[in-house]
Amino acid sequence: QVQLVESGGGLVQAGGSLRLSCAASGRATSTGWFRQAPRKEREFVAAILWSGGIYYSSSVKGRFTISRDNAKNTVYLQMNSLKPEDTAVYFCAAGPRISRLQADYEYWGQGTQVTVSS
Repeated sequence: QVQLVESGGGLVQAGGSLRLSCAASGRATSTGWFRQAPRKEREFVAAILWSGGIYYSSSVKGRFTISRDNAKNTVYLQMNSLKPEDTAVYFCAAGPRISRLQADYEYWGQGTQVTVSS
């Protein structure tokens, strides 16, 4: 069983930065970040494997960085050069394998709101 808690969301201006955190009470093979904007489907953002490997959506590659701190059992999403279209609720999720599909993740956090103003 894995429990996930996201934090770090907030309101920033375009071009600014935020760092999201996902603290886990258990360990999973893969931890992914997804986001959901109003009236849109939830989309994959990035994922990291505890065994190695990092993957990004093309829409955030070069601007976002995913990392982990094994001692704290926490995964981070550093978001730079934020754009208004990045506005969404961001969720972290854990599962047994790397995937871009939300159905492949077993455990989900509650979400944290990120709002980017123009």
